[in-house]
Amino acid sequence: MSNLRGYGGKRRMRFKRKYWYGITIGLIFFVLDILFLRGTRVFIPLMIISLSIAWGQIWGDFFLEGRRRKEYESRFLDFVRNLVGAIKSGMPAPKAIIHIGNETDYGALTPYIKKLANQLEWAVPVHKALRNFSKGLNNEIISRSISTVIEAELAGGNIEDVLESITVSLVEIKKIKDQRRASIHSQVLQSYVIFFVFLGIMIVIQNLLIPYLTKMGGVNIAQGDVSEGIAIGLSAEVSFNFSSLFAFLLSLRAWLVSLPGIFLMLAMIQGFFAGVTVGKLSEGDMASGLKHSLILMTVAFIIMTFAAG
Repeated sequence: MSNLRGYGGKRRMRFKRKYWYGITIGLIFFVLDILFLRGTRVFIPLMIISLSIAWGQIWGDFFLEGRRRKEYESRFLDFVRNLVGAIKSGMPAPKAIIHIGNETDYGALTPYIKKLANQLEWAVPVHKALRNFSKGLNNEIISRSISTVIEAELAGGNIEDVLESITVSLVEIKKIKDQRRASIHSQVLQSYVIFFVFLGIMIVIQNLLIPYLTKMGGVNIAQGDVSEGIAIGLSAEVSFNFSSLFAFLLSLRAWLVSLPGIFLMLAMIQGFFAGVTVGKLSEGDMASGLKHSLILMTVAFIIMTFAAG
């Protein structure tokens, strides 16, 4: 069973014991980074890498669950097709579900179908077993399809015709999603390329242009040409103070309004919204966009902090 499940369209996290391994390793790297690499060029990048290791497994399971839910839709189409074939051969719907549930492998959907078949073997009413099946999967497309089957079964309609119409609908939905994913693929790659070009421009401005302007401003002022001098009002370098928590917070506040902090925040904001946009276009939901946002923001943080020294 998955550790990320829910009802009513919500995902509920269940903390697993294996997460402690990643958290422990991440904390070890975090402490070693503070003790031995404080003040070096890799201090801040290693800090975010340590945090990524700590919660990486949790995020990984979250996104794997999203992929598993997509597999549910694909394998549910195979299940409905096989069910239609079994009913056409003369089997009643409950026996057809039991037969194909015990004889066919449906990947990630197999445990749910076996549970459905076991409930029918124990004389649970078909509509109740199907409703439990739908709640367990918590998938909008599958829930609508199961609701249609339940209404037809309760009304005494022809389940075979209903299942055939559901098969056609599922095929069309899958085709539309595949076409959208294929058409948007180039735009996804383009968005990633644009983001890395943006990072490159930010690094050039921060490490080359700003120091050059600062130096030129100092030379002009020293020569008495104040009118042409270029004054840079933001601090270009801020060191963190770890002597106390209050001192650290003050240094963090000063860093956030410094040039490296502002450039980093701009890169993080760009990464977040670029990822959300890419996910919404390619997958159609915001949760998928968080995957892209997480990747872009982590890469932006590591690159910008490392480039800033």
